[in-house]
Amino acid sequence: MRVRPIAFATLVALGVSSLALTQETSSGLSVKREKGSLAFYAGSKLITKYDYTDYTRPILYPMLSPAGARLTRSYPMEKGVPGETSDHPHHKSAWFTHGDVIAEGMPPSKKVKGIEGTDFWADSLTTGKTVCKSAEIKHESRDLIVVETKNEWIDNDGRKVMDETRTIRVHQVAGGYLITVDSDLFGSVTTVVFGDTKEGAFGLRVNDQINGKGGKGKIENAEGKTGEKACWGYPSDWCDYSGPIDGKVAGIAILADPKNPYPTCWHVREYGLMAANPFGRGHSGFPAMKGRTDLVKLEKGHHLKLRYAYFLHDGDAMSGHVADAYRRFVALRGEQ
Repeated sequence: MRVRPIAFATLVALGVSSLALTQETSSGLSVKREKGSLAFYAGSKLITKYDYTDYTRPILYPMLSPAGARLTRSYPMEKGVPGETSDHPHHKSAWFTHGDVIAEGMPPSKKVKGIEGTDFWADSLTTGKTVCKSAEIKHESRDLIVVETKNEWIDNDGRKVMDETRTIRVHQVAGGYLITVDSDLFGSVTTVVFGDTKEGAFGLRVNDQINGKGGKGKIENAEGKTGEKACWGYPSDWCDYSGPIDGKVAGIAILADPKNPYPTCWHVREYGLMAANPFGRGHSGFPAMKGRTDLVKLEKGHHLKLRYAYFLHDGDAMSGHVADAYRRFVALRGEQ
């Protein structure tokens, strides 16, 4: 498999083994435009679809491991799947949003208890929407797919509060599929403050078979800590959820770029939620942020850039090479 010289040099500098390069699968990547979505494939195998029209925010669904395990819950996109839970219908597979977005000078007419601005996290008559205005395929090769989308964040009064350019890149790496997401939030309308709540931001809901409550799943972070109690509300480079799905072990990790301007704490629950949250402070209840009152602010005319990734793998965090995928994710910063 061809590797660009700059990326390869960076990998060597970071100590990524040659095994991580040679084990990448040989099936080429492709993307197909469907009605309201983009479908990503490795050979004939579906990796995921980016649905940018059907819900209150763009989502990735389904999300499949290299062996075909369905890593995220089907509900509510598909209802009646045997054994699935039906709580938290706003947990739609995988998404990026936040639970309290405060647009200065634009108070919402529909106030929600405990929320100063607009709730983009939940789904109700009082929540906001992230509306995709365009989705362009910028690059397509057997090694890399790049999609650029333009979004508008619309409050519960129908007013735009900010713009976003979201760039999605799909790679095949040792052990699985790496889906990087660069979010460039732009204060095009007014200054925006991200409220102090645990309900954010770059998240997913795992297949019920691998949750830590009713299923047989395991939560694990980059420090090797396991379980909700040890991982919830603490910073870490990544967090992973894995376990047996239809008899075969598979998992999904969220990776946080160390150059993000704010540390990422993990809103991860045994019932199956896992979300990377750079906005929660003391009020959120995160133990690592106790006493913190400083809020993330996006000034009018300025940009806030965040970079995360999903890693879809077979096996658990160790056998699925999550740590190697994280190093590769860091090395690929600034790619095409």
